[in-house]
Amino acid sequence: MPQSVRFGYTMMTEQAGPRDLVDHVVAAERAGFDFSVTSDHYFPWLAEQGHSPYAWSVLGAAAQATSTIPLMTYVTCPTVRYHPAVVAQKAATMQLLSEGRFRLGLGSGENLNEHVVGTGWPAPATRLAMLSEAIDIIRALFAGGDVTHHGEHYDVENARLWDLPAEPPPIGVAVSGPLSCRLAGEQADLVIATEPRPELLDAFDRHGGAGKPRVGQLPVCYDPDRDAAVARAHEQFRWALNAWSVNSELRGPKGFAAVTADTGPEQVAGTIPCGDDPQEFVRAVRPFVDAGYSEIALVQVGGDHQYAFLDWARDTLLPALRAL
Repeated sequence: MPQSVRFGYTMMTEQAGPRDLVDHVVAAERAGFDFSVTSDHYFPWLAEQGHSPYAWSVLGAAAQATSTIPLMTYVTCPTVRYHPAVVAQKAATMQLLSEGRFRLGLGSGENLNEHVVGTGWPAPATRLAMLSEAIDIIRALFAGGDVTHHGEHYDVENARLWDLPAEPPPIGVAVSGPLSCRLAGEQADLVIATEPRPELLDAFDRHGGAGKPRVGQLPVCYDPDRDAAVARAHEQFRWALNAWSVNSELRGPKGFAAVTADTGPEQVAGTIPCGDDPQEFVRAVRPFVDAGYSEIALVQVGGDHQYAFLDWARDTLLPALRAL
């Protein structure tokens, strides 16, 4: 495994409350993770996960509770629930609070979270057009000065960020297909994906992404009792086996429960490494490395099972990953 590969920890807002999430990332910093990422949801995927605090408050607290670990949204949708001018202000503030440790990961979003403001859920091509325009607005505000914008999807009237970091946070874009890869290559500083598909990174490179960081993410379920790990992964993460075209359209946890009713525990275990054999986790990580990802964030399934995972990761998993 190339020495340049970095391993991260995920603050999964869908499976823990705000104070616990902050404590978890503090422990992840102590355990030696290279970076951290944070989901930004209004709903959990499944009711069994049980949480969904406001990610930006969690990030602000995490910036103060930690000192070295980088922080990143994975990802924020700056198009429906949040106006891009507000996202720019939040991101600039986070970069100041974290003293330069923040990256702004953006994506076109999911109906699960964006429907709550009652403006409807656009078609995929429209969502990407909205994301592209949102990035332009965010970058204009990061550049300083007054910004007025009247575009196809957004209006901005005499906006200005009064507290700007010396270096704006890098912007990442989540990709799942050719159109989003093109957008990311043209407009992002890094690319984000949850699948180890080399064609995504190839397309990103073709459109201007060559040499830029690429950040992947993998759910894992550590437990000394493998059967317990499989059961927990099935209970809380079976939604992850759905195609993105399905996950982005469903409206709430009941919908995810319905479409995964026939998904069995062993199907989940075939995708999510479970148990305490570090080599099983290494084998699951390898496709991301082979595809060309430079950073891989791990998601430990189960909000009540973070500390045991972090201790095991410090002593066993991270050394195994870095030894390859």
